[in-house]
Amino acid sequence: MLLLPETLTLKEARDTLRLLKVSLEREAEPLLVIDGSQLQRFDSTALAVLIECRRLAQAWGKRFELTELPEKLGELSRLYGIDELLTPSPAQA
Repeated sequence: MLLLPETLTLKEARDTLRLLKVSLEREAEPLLVIDGSQLQRFDSTALAVLIECRRLAQAWGKRFELTELPEKLGELSRLYGIDELLTPSPAQA
């Protein structure tokens, strides 16, 4: 399981994505779980980071799951029309 930081805005995105990529490469499990329970401050950049993590997981043949995301992030994903990011695809369910 990978943890998102407390703050994930444009300022933190590059470093956060780099750390998540390194952790993903080391993760031996076939399921990548990203925990957003610590996430307090974020902007739309957080969605971009999560989309990239999902893409990387799929490229490496791993399933992708998000847990404990803030409700406001879900609202933001619906606003941008990418709420499927927050739910498993039929192949993953």
